[in-house]
Amino acid sequence: MKKIITSAVILLLFAVAAKAQILTPVHWSYGAKKTGNNEAVVFIKATIDDGWHLYSQFVKDGGPVKTTIAFPPSASYTLIGKTVEPTPITRNEKVFSMDVSFFEHEVVFQQKIKLKTGQATVKGTLEYMTCNDHQCLPPDNLEFSVQVK
Repeated sequence: MKKIITSAVILLLFAVAAKAQILTPVHWSYGAKKTGNNEAVVFIKATIDDGWHLYSQFVKDGGPVKTTIAFPPSASYTLIGKTVEPTPITRNEKVFSMDVSFFEHEVVFQQKIKLKTGQATVKGTLEYMTCNDHQCLPPDNLEFSVQVK
């Protein structure tokens, strides 16, 4: 019985230690700004820990998982064009055997919208992957919501 309890405690300690080591090198924040009576811009900001990078929306097939931002249809707004991003860093990554575009430190994605009503709650999902010089983390999915007033 004593061995079972000791084994259970050791397993619990390993589980707690493993959970404490979950890496989250990308931190997301969201905002919006009205640019006219019926238009606004939604801002999706990624703050990236030193040594890590986040991939562009425009990575070719065969490389890492690209950042994908999706907005479900809404009765409150429509999208104007596609989500834009600043010019990324592009370099050859040996692990993928190809040129790959990514961001370091921070990046702000922007999506223009046309409001059908005076205000809206813009909802969406993010899929992204992040790597450093030693490892890549599995792709992650997030949901977000932004008030436009």
